Amino acid sequence: MNVRELALDTLLAIEQKGAYSHLQLNNAIQKGRLDGRDAALLTEIVYGTIQRRDTLDYYLTPFLRKARRLEQWVRVLLRLTLYQMVYLDRVPDHAAIFEAVEIAKRRGHRGIASLVNGVLRTIGREGLPSLDAINDSAKRLAVATSHPEWLVRRWIEQYGPEETARMCETNLRPPQSTARVNRMRATVEEALERLGSEGVKAVRGLLAPEAIRAENGNFAHTEAFHSGWLTIQDESSMLVARALDPAAGERVLDCCAAPGGKTTHIAERMDGRGEVVAVDVHEHKVKLIEQQAQRLGLDNIRTLALDSRRLGERFAPESFDRILVDAPCTGFGVIRRKPEIKYTKGNDDVAALVEIQQAILRAAAPLLKKGGTLVYSTCTIEREENEEAIARFLADHPDFSLDDRLVERLPDAVRPYVQKGMLQLLPHYFDSDGFFIARLRKKG
Repeated sequence: MNVRELALDTLLAIEQKGAYSHLQLNNAIQKGRLDGRDAALLTEIVYGTIQRRDTLDYYLTPFLRKARRLEQWVRVLLRLTLYQMVYLDRVPDHAAIFEAVEIAKRRGHRGIASLVNGVLRTIGREGLPSLDAINDSAKRLAVATSHPEWLVRRWIEQYGPEETARMCETNLRPPQSTARVNRMRATVEEALERLGSEGVKAVRGLLAPEAIRAENGNFAHTEAFHSGWLTIQDESSMLVARALDPAAGERVLDCCAAPGGKTTHIAERMDGRGEVVAVDVHEHKVKLIEQQAQRLGLDNIRTLALDSRRLGERFAPESFDRILVDAPCTGFGVIRRKPEIKYTKGNDDVAALVEIQQAILRAAAPLLKKGGTLVYSTCTIEREENEEAIARFLADHPDFSLDDRLVERLPDAVRPYVQKGMLQLLPHYFDSDGFFIARLRKKG
């Protein structure tokens, strides 16, 4: 099976079965036994087609008006081929069209192959319809950047049209490949030198002192990673453990902890002393935390499969020095990494998640010692899940307050974005994930 047919199967699995794009893509690369070049092309086609789905459909629609109802695989085949024609300069149009027609012949019949050939060649000859035909500016931005219109309008209301446009445009770019150096095993300089000897060029990160960014290669395929020198993590996410600021010997609770990036960072910052209790509702995800801890050589992590809304059933009041609530959220800050989520979530999901977040905060609050620190974080940019969620929690819990010392715990680069103990990073600020962090203190 060639790369484009693998791309078709991967995209169909994501649409029809709700498969996660990164997991499905990894399965396809293994199934096809692809080398580096073909794996890169498959990754580009799959992610690019998902990222640009609505824009591609806008371009295709005028050329499909005479066609009867299309089977889903035919529409997806047209999308992924048009993506190559419009956005991939290194793929000649005639090669992309030829492959599409051959796939259509194998999967359908002569009529489908003829339709695919006709639509794509007509587009190549006549050109694409103009987005300027869309008069409504919010709708035009939604189509141009392939974001749901309801979401674009929601962000415009929260952040204004210019900031929203920057976010949407950033979401179309591939994410940075970043990693956190395990300071218990190596310094950043040692890690960079070792990676260089393995053929991976990396440089220091922009936000966190322990962060590095890859300029080529894949961190996960290095011995430095497998021997526990590195953890794959976005730089914004690395700021959470810094905000929590755990000390060696303390007892820390990490709610909703899988897959363990923040858990292990907390444990590293405690120099392997004290105890980090990592809780997640799913058994198979708890195993991921355990695997991470083992790879990194961390012995101070204890895991538990438990719904974080039921923490009070397992832990005594005031039994933790610090608590991290890395809450389930819409994930709109990580659309570049999981592009399918912008099509699968709606307003109702925001409201439902807000209630879960509040339930977890309510369960965690009594477990914190007086004078202790609670950090709430999400990988979304939704104010209802972030600033408004904190305001709601504080209104119900007068024994907690926002901690202005958050700014002192964070690197200089992000301090201008800290307000009253809260940090909101948008994806275009540092080309990192969109992330929210609030630091709270329980009154003594």
